[in-house]
Amino acid sequence: MYLPPLRIPVRTIGARTFDFSRRVAVMAVVNRTPDSFFDRGRTFALDKAVQASFRAVELGADWVDIGGVPFAPGDPIPVEAEADRVVPVVAELRAGSDVVISVDTFHAEVARRAIAAGATVVNDTTGLSDPRLVSVVADSDATLVITHSLAAPRTFYPRPHYDDIAAEVAAFLLGRVEVALAAGIPEERIIVDPGHDLNKNTLHSLELTRRLSEIADLGYPTLAAVSNKDFIGETLDAPREARLEGSLAAAVVSMVNGARIIRMHDVAASVAAARMTEAILGLREPAYLTHNMGDVNE
Repeated sequence: MYLPPLRIPVRTIGARTFDFSRRVAVMAVVNRTPDSFFDRGRTFALDKAVQASFRAVELGADWVDIGGVPFAPGDPIPVEAEADRVVPVVAELRAGSDVVISVDTFHAEVARRAIAAGATVVNDTTGLSDPRLVSVVADSDATLVITHSLAAPRTFYPRPHYDDIAAEVAAFLLGRVEVALAAGIPEERIIVDPGHDLNKNTLHSLELTRRLSEIADLGYPTLAAVSNKDFIGETLDAPREARLEGSLAAAVVSMVNGARIIRMHDVAASVAAARMTEAILGLREPAYLTHNMGDVNE
């Protein structure tokens, strides 16, 4: 059994504390975009985004990730427009819950406003493309998620090539971690994400999943954002609305290989998968025990 060699396993993120040596956090996804990868604008309206956020908490999410800009290539979205999308959702969710709230952004100014509204994590999927972002996080109590990706934000990266995908992703992440540390972000506020599908083809993402322990070996909690990704669709020949089973399989393999946060769309199924995987790994006890525990079989 592989358990990641976490440098600092116990993390306090906002009002919640996680012992990542024994717990996997489930991060729900709420995208306030008209063209989001999975929900295609279902939570673009403010009230729908807020409702989805609170529903995720009701279903057991430890964490809600709120985004206002897709990762996919496309026209830039002005900082003001992005902030107008995400900050009101952060503020309303924070007013009604102590859940961990992350803002999915690469813009320092959006991160600053979201933190002021109650976000406790900045989830940057662009590998610190905005050099000012680390200063914003360093000047707060927020945690930073550093993700591997190679392209400039919202641009194409044709035919990505890696000689050794896991080694190259690990080296990239370690280099960005050093940038964050140098800016004053303590290591207990750093999380890493190998960036499944981000400037990677399906074969790359499959290999990263089975070699995820090489990322977890860096010693920082590893986030696996595998839910409904294209590598699942291409592997199973499944459209976006039929990728739940593949997403759960990828999440479980990621957890067995050291992931301690999973970013998922279907919260209830993902929470059950996480708790079951923890029990199989010996990290938690069953909720109750009656089956074959007494003189009469139950």
